[in-house]
Amino acid sequence: MADYHFVYKDVEGASTQWDDIQRKLGNLPAKPPAFKPAPFTPAEDEASLPKDKSWINEKTEQDLEDLEDNPDLDDDRFLEDYRKKRLAELREAAKVARFGSVVPISGSDFVREVSQAPADVWVVVVLYKEGIAECGVLMQCLEDLATKYPATKFVKIISTDCIPNYPDRNVPTVLVYNNGAVKANYVGLQSFGRRCTPEGVALVLCQSDPVLNDGQSGNDRSRKAVIDGVRKRFIEKVVTEHENDDDGSSIQIAFQHQTKKKQKTKYKLLTFLSARIKSKNKFKKV
Repeated sequence: MADYHFVYKDVEGASTQWDDIQRKLGNLPAKPPAFKPAPFTPAEDEASLPKDKSWINEKTEQDLEDLEDNPDLDDDRFLEDYRKKRLAELREAAKVARFGSVVPISGSDFVREVSQAPADVWVVVVLYKEGIAECGVLMQCLEDLATKYPATKFVKIISTDCIPNYPDRNVPTVLVYNNGAVKANYVGLQSFGRRCTPEGVALVLCQSDPVLNDGQSGNDRSRKAVIDGVRKRFIEKVVTEHENDDDGSSIQIAFQHQTKKKQKTKYKLLTFLSARIKSKNKFKKV
């Protein structure tokens, strides 16, 4: 018959008198605290929460649509109107922020992402190749524009994936699409001026059509309005940089003025001491 070994275990936290004596003598570690479960707090009932503006603000677009036939809002005209207003704001924000970056695509994605884009969306396509410096310069400008104009779609595709055997000397190439058709094309970095900047690229893109859309212009999407907006951003940037330069130059001028003043004072002191020494030597000779 097998020899079984039985282990008897008391309830958790229990201790023997011997163990208590050993703990007092320091032969055993301190007794761990007894397990105490956290107090139970029942979850708040959704129906018991106060229904106000903050309650509406916490809802998602889908939640607000589901509340359309909610009987609790039928008796509160203010909340119903606010629900509609908040729903319109969420839909407008979703429409504006649909893009916001330069998205990489493949050749198989081109028709879906570019040719079949909605008619009210302008698409800027850049054909590039990794390792070509000019492509990196233009890509930085387009990333900046994609952030500032999130309602315009920016995509990038490797040149040979878009057009087989496309020569590297022509990259970067920018194609502008709208309503499934090519509206403009720009071959090479030189198309955007001697010094490629986000503002310069924006002005070139909007030469003939209102390509860039920040989502804040409403229905005024004319070419003139877009170019005016681009120029305003450019002027603000130049003014900011000029102010920063002025701050730095004024500090430098003040430092130079202070240095010259110290040098002039030092020169006067040396001249005075030299004159005193000469007069003393003359007095000793007499």
